[in-house]
Amino acid sequence: MARPISASHDQRRDEILEVAATCFAQQSYPATSMNDIAAACGTSKARLYHYYSSKEAILFDLLDRYTQKLLLIIGQAEARAERQAMDDRAALHELVRAFLSEYETSATRHAALLGSTQFLATEQREIILNRQRDVVAAVGRFMRRAYPARMNAHNQMAITMTLFGMINWTFTWLRPGGPLSYADFAEEVIGMLEHGLVDLPSTSAL
Repeated sequence: MARPISASHDQRRDEILEVAATCFAQQSYPATSMNDIAAACGTSKARLYHYYSSKEAILFDLLDRYTQKLLLIIGQAEARAERQAMDDRAALHELVRAFLSEYETSATRHAALLGSTQFLATEQREIILNRQRDVVAAVGRFMRRAYPARMNAHNQMAITMTLFGMINWTFTWLRPGGPLSYADFAEEVIGMLEHGLVDLPSTSAL
């Protein structure tokens, strides 16, 4: 019988993923070695191999967990909307807030998702890409329910990707503790969804 994995083992893997995500963001995935990750973790490469068999295994676990988290956020938003009897626009707005709340604390993971998926082996890459497609499709359904007169089968993808274009790259410019918070930016995005930029009152000063 295989020995059960201890809680401390899982905790250490979580810590390694956090450090590795930072290394990938700072140096790029190709430029980061197992030695780099081990050094940043304050351990030896041999000890690191006790938890992960390769750098590729670290990247896949990082993206596997993160894409599952994004799908969980969508599921939680759907359940909350049903539980609180939200209308479809309010449900979409809450989803935007939930995504940006997550992005505030997972910038390095999101950077890896957008910039390093290509380095996975084919089978693993397809798992992550399929999850990304599921996320996009789910958000598209939220948007089509929220704005049925505006969206149709022909433009749903374009408009959905416009929303992702507004929020997905915040890790490159929106800094926690800066003049514009993630929560304030979520309200700006919601305002643009509702009103465009015409006579739109700003929620905060840049």
